[in-house]
Amino acid sequence: MVKLVDTKDLKSLPFWECQFESGRGHQNYIMKKLHFIFDKNIKAQKLKKILLKKFKNHLPKKSNTIVVAGGDGFMLHALKKYYKLKKPFYGINCGTFGFLMNKYITLDLEKKIDKATSVSISPLELTAISKKNKKTKLIAINEVSLFRQSKQAASLKLQTGKKTIIKKLIGDGVLISTPAGSTAYNLSIHGPILSLNSKKIAITPISPFRPRRWKGRIESDKIKVNVLNLNPSKRPIACVADNIEIRNIKKLNIRMNKKIKLRILFGKDRDLDKRIKLEQLRKNTK
Repeated sequence: MVKLVDTKDLKSLPFWECQFESGRGHQNYIMKKLHFIFDKNIKAQKLKKILLKKFKNHLPKKSNTIVVAGGDGFMLHALKKYYKLKKPFYGINCGTFGFLMNKYITLDLEKKIDKATSVSISPLELTAISKKNKKTKLIAINEVSLFRQSKQAASLKLQTGKKTIIKKLIGDGVLISTPAGSTAYNLSIHGPILSLNSKKIAITPISPFRPRRWKGRIESDKIKVNVLNLNPSKRPIACVADNIEIRNIKKLNIRMNKKIKLRILFGKDRDLDKRIKLEQLRKNTK
């Protein structure tokens, strides 16, 4: 169905594609062009059958919005795969918790997207150098975590910029989290919850043995974090960027890349900033 809207209402409909009609005082708006990505689980595949009967699955480059049906891990995968297209992402939860997703729906999808609020987040960018001096570059939307990959505890030196904050951290590893990821793995190891607009990152140790009582720290997101493996031969470590692992790390450089803006759409009942604040309240009342 074509909806006729006066030209003064243009700004209120950011996601609609418009067509101009010569000699007319209005514009025609056609339905959105959506690109759908479905996880392989049963719930997502059932939704696929329903939605693809109603909508054409446009190519990612020609779409207005990318719709992701799955869980948080699947959304992270989609964001990394398609972020260069600079499209907004709308998630439908077909997983478990679904922190980055909206509620499962089969009706009024376009209306839900119209009314959704866009949240812009930037990822961490890391450069990992292996024992064989191989460089690997990745982005991480939630967190970058370093783990011991043998029975030996990790032995790490931590720097922020040119400042050494820990000369020797001995333990299972360390985690560097974005505000968006601070309620995920970071929270489970008792790291701080960061507001989306805090302009901070969290550095949190994983089972520290020495210094035993170091709880980590909060740093500006302008800071570059350097992690050095002090004994890569005897104490090998692995790096995980959200859900991508690199093994036998010698050195790691991490910074927030603010040039990358990931736009995720949320309905009013799934406001990301409010849910992060709610997690903060829960943590503080325990």
